[in-house]
Amino acid sequence: MDLIKLSRISMKHLITLHVMLDTLSVTACAERLCVSPSSVSKTLSQLRDNLNDELFYRHGNKLISTPLARRLGPTVHQMISDMNQIMTKEAFQPEVYEGSFSLAMRESTFELIAGGLYAHVLKKAPNVRFDIWSKDSIGFDGLTKGMLDFVILPHDLSQPPLVQNNLVWQTLFTDEMVCLMAHDHPLADKELTIENYLNYGHISIFDNDLSVPFFEMQLTQQHHKRKVVVNVADFGGAATMCHNSDLLFTCSKRWASNALQSKALVAKPLPFNYGKVAYSLVWHQPSMNDPAVRWLHQQILLLCGVEDKSAEID
Repeated sequence: MDLIKLSRISMKHLITLHVMLDTLSVTACAERLCVSPSSVSKTLSQLRDNLNDELFYRHGNKLISTPLARRLGPTVHQMISDMNQIMTKEAFQPEVYEGSFSLAMRESTFELIAGGLYAHVLKKAPNVRFDIWSKDSIGFDGLTKGMLDFVILPHDLSQPPLVQNNLVWQTLFTDEMVCLMAHDHPLADKELTIENYLNYGHISIFDNDLSVPFFEMQLTQQHHKRKVVVNVADFGGAATMCHNSDLLFTCSKRWASNALQSKALVAKPLPFNYGKVAYSLVWHQPSMNDPAVRWLHQQILLLCGVEDKSAEID
């Protein structure tokens, strides 16, 4: 262990690297740390010399992190979380907290959860800021890199995530699946059978982080593979396609019952066993060292009516 070399790297260097990996902008990093851009550049220069790596390089108008910087991200995030835990001697006080929380979710999840969550949290933490990303732009890797606190998403309960260290999944609520179609669809006034379900084209939601849904495998094994004509990023886009075509869209009943995009559509029960579906909360286990993240976790569970046995909710 080279203690002399290690002594040249301080928490200032690690925090700057952490924020730079999140923002990929010297100016934004400086604003978040309340220092000047030249101070950030100087700190990065020192870190580059100590690590013998460029860390960030410019490509066109964008800054790109090097493989080493990305590889260091989760470790640096954990070190900062551990130090924050050591330094935080008092209980978390939401009424005076002025930090931010970062979440990623699908558009459909946003409609069901995000608005109510923000209103609920704002009552207890009036100075908090939320950064809510589309899951398509930042997925599970955002959790391990410290860019996100939580991901919330609908999924088939049989779908395990891609292998990721220290990712924890917790079910917020279970749901059913329904088949949506336009109000003037040829099947709108008929019972939905497995034969006519398979006779029409389908709209599907893609997600690179999840495996093939159980209902797809079950349908193929017991009957036949459905014909997917269009793949879209989220429920809203799929509902729009349904409005203007004879395509069928299989989705969450809870979303279909609440979303404005589905109001003019007809919902029918699926004519086959599709397993179980749910909306889940996903986080990186080391992030729970942060009292603020633990508090937000408790508030999400409270909002969704899930008992949190790990801590008392105020």
